[in-house]
Order: sequence, then C-alpha cells, then structure tokens
Amino acid sequence: MDISIHYAFLPQTDPDAALAFYRDTLGFEVRNDVGYDGMRWITVGPVKQPGTSIVLHPPAADPGITDDERRTILELIAKGSYGAVTLASDDLDGVFERLVASGAEVVQEPTEQPYGVRDCAFRDPTGNLVRINELR
Repeated sequence: MDISIHYAFLPQTDPDAALAFYRDTLGFEVRNDVGYDGMRWITVGPVKQPGTSIVLHPPAADPGITDDERRTILELIAKGSYGAVTLASDDLDGVFERLVASGAEVVQEPTEQPYGVRDCAFRDPTGNLVRINELR
C-alpha cells in the first residue's frame, strides 16, 4: 500500500495575510485560489513537492455547524490553539531569520529538543502554530 499526504487544511481569517505569509515569507507556490460567497480557499505548497499541499480555508464555513460551534471555533483560532502544521528545512536558522524579518510572531527560537530534533515555532497571521524542524 502506498499512501501519501495530499492535502492538509489550516484555517485562515485573512486570506491576503495568509497568502503573504505562506507565499511571500515561506516561499510556497500558490496552486489554487478559489472564491465563493465572499470567502476564499487558497491552496499552497512547496515548489519541490507538487503532491503535497496546504489548503488555507475560511474557518467555520461548514453549513452543518451551529452558531455556538462557529463562535467556539473562532475563539480557539484567536487563542492560537486550533490549527497547527510542522514543516521541515535544511536551513532552519535561515528560515528563522526570514520569518523574524517578516514580523511573524515567534513562539520558540531554534532549540535542540530532548526528543532528538532541532526546531523553532511561529504563529501564522491567523494564529496557527507553525513548527519548523531542521532536516539532518
């Protein structure tokens, strides 16, 4: 059996800010940008990995959720405890410097973890946790 990750989903509350972060700061390519009823779904991914993408979607767009559930989701996003993704780079320090220069919110500077990885962490413009592991 051969299974791969094709899409992962992260909420975005400001499509232009999300696009600037993932495209301009992280260097991902835009693979799709679809609008519907005042909302946008933006698909981005690493240039050298055409089969793996992140869909930046409007939160709580599912018509099957209640207004209370929608409010809860938006509260969790605002706290930064709803979405997360772990990326990897062979130049962790360079990526860290680029993210700092962009004004991204630093959660953790590059750190050697006791479980065997060196990583750093940021919040994207929506508040999603973006952790970056160093490839070794």
